[in-house]
Amino acid sequence: MDYFPLTMSETTDLYRSGKASAEDVVKSVLARIEEVDEKLNAYIRVTEDLALKRAIEADKRIKSGDITPLTGIPIAVKDLICTRGIPTTCGSKILENYIPPYNATVIEKLDSQGAIIIGKTNMDEFAMGSSTEASFFGATRNPHNLDYVPGGSSGGSAVAVAADLCITALGSDTGGSIRQPASYTGIVGLKPTYGRVSRYGLVAYASSLDQIGPLAKDVTDAAVLLTAIAGHDPRDSTSLNIDVPDYTEFLTGEVKGLKVGVPKEYFGEGLDPEVGKRIMEGVETLEKGGAEVIEVSLPHAEYALASYYIIAPSEASSNLARYDGVRYGYRESSPDDGMIEMFRKTRSAGFGWEVKRRIMLGTYALSSGYYDAYYKKALQVRRLIRNDYDEAFKKVDVIAGPAAPAPAYKIGDKIEDPLSMYLVDIYTVTANLTGIPGISVPAGLSKAGLPIGLQLLAKPLNEGAILRAAYYFERNRTVKTPKPKL
Repeated sequence: MDYFPLTMSETTDLYRSGKASAEDVVKSVLARIEEVDEKLNAYIRVTEDLALKRAIEADKRIKSGDITPLTGIPIAVKDLICTRGIPTTCGSKILENYIPPYNATVIEKLDSQGAIIIGKTNMDEFAMGSSTEASFFGATRNPHNLDYVPGGSSGGSAVAVAADLCITALGSDTGGSIRQPASYTGIVGLKPTYGRVSRYGLVAYASSLDQIGPLAKDVTDAAVLLTAIAGHDPRDSTSLNIDVPDYTEFLTGEVKGLKVGVPKEYFGEGLDPEVGKRIMEGVETLEKGGAEVIEVSLPHAEYALASYYIIAPSEASSNLARYDGVRYGYRESSPDDGMIEMFRKTRSAGFGWEVKRRIMLGTYALSSGYYDAYYKKALQVRRLIRNDYDEAFKKVDVIAGPAAPAPAYKIGDKIEDPLSMYLVDIYTVTANLTGIPGISVPAGLSKAGLPIGLQLLAKPLNEGAILRAAYYFERNRTVKTPKPKL
């Protein structure tokens, strides 16, 4: 039997009934990876031996009755989350051979509950990109059409879930890097509230924006995985010391009385008509279930992209200064080189084109004479955007809109036009700038057969509201998103 198409919940039910073992499931997933990943390039590294070893351990736990919702579940992990003894490359040549001596907090949580790391997934280098084309290990392809991008930067994790190369996965979201690839590949992607999930062991891109979250086959799995990885961590100074609810309790199957906001700014110029149609169908589905739909305004949303692409590169410029060829990672030098020349050669050869571009943008924005004009102004705009959301959430429980302005585009279409690529983040960056939670849930296909995602946002720490709305929509949507045919 093929077990790889199963959800987490379905897999756990089989374990509890004794109808399958963790070893059976892991072997099925590994066989699926062997069969199709050559076409997709979702994985940088498959940890086959470790996964089979952990499967045997999981089976012992299951037989003893010590089973959690994650026990024996094969999980793919984006390759910027540190895994002890397993290379963590961030999709970059500069960290090609880096093996962390410690686990990220989320990996510790997964290990303690008996989850099985099946491999490390491909990504845009240092999470800088919107297509998973900017990887040292080559581009990842969308399983719905191999000529198209899967979105980024968590494209490898999204494809692994969509193509059944794992049961579920972890990604990270700095400007939409969970929600946008989830939308492009037809799966569920959830960005938690900033600080809800520990960033300890997450290799930093932009520290005030980064957040780890689940990519899953359905909303239930996303709720289960978020419950497992959320919580306070004293090793992360931005971690919130607040109790974690069981997020599955919000999956009530009803939305009566829920107030859904629709921002008028989201449905103007630049939105693909097919996407707009699917999103409004999603809003109508919630309304038919008893939700109240209210128009809201986010007047500073038009400045979000400009603000984000100053703040994120500025933080990246600071964070990536550590990769100098001295302390760890790749080094490029000759015996006659001085320190500065060694730095220059290492970074020139070790970093890819998109990382170099963003480092230069960030360094410029932080430089003397430009700090106040660019970085400080971007921070002020960030505050105004947060004020807009605070006002909107006084009227509504969730905000509904697109996860991306159009379905996935062809590989190579936007590489020579970075501004065009940056524009695909227009509907997702605000959640990172403001720290609020967001989810993308499949809302059907375009005429070309490419998935479209409905994005739902809520005020900080109100993941329950977006999970409630997403779960209802998932069960009652009028248009399904079929599995990719590979």
